[in-house]
Amino acid sequence: MTKRYVVLYRAPRSVAERFAQATPEEAQQGLTLWHDWAARLGPALVDVGRPLGAKVDVTPDGVVDSGSDVIGMSLIEAESMDAALALVRDHHHLHWAEDCSITLIEEAPIPELQG
Repeated sequence: MTKRYVVLYRAPRSVAERFAQATPEEAQQGLTLWHDWAARLGPALVDVGRPLGAKVDVTPDGVVDSGSDVIGMSLIEAESMDAALALVRDHHHLHWAEDCSITLIEEAPIPELQG
């Protein structure tokens, strides 16, 4: 059975700032890497995702502005966590800066109401 995984791309703010100031040629190179990765994954890539912006945390006491190192997300499908890891293990995001990383989160099913 195929499972879905949220892919979170983590990087220091300096990486996001560097991308914001990229030349058109540098931006095109980055887009080419994304398109190549998407083509390799084929139907396993449910949603290529997008960059993420500002983040706030909502607590019972209110809203707390808490910057985040999560700069983007994607959604993939795989048979297992190991198979999902194989899809992102050599992702180009991991080579942008020393502190770049990827977090995989498996979607859990919503329990059905008994009644």
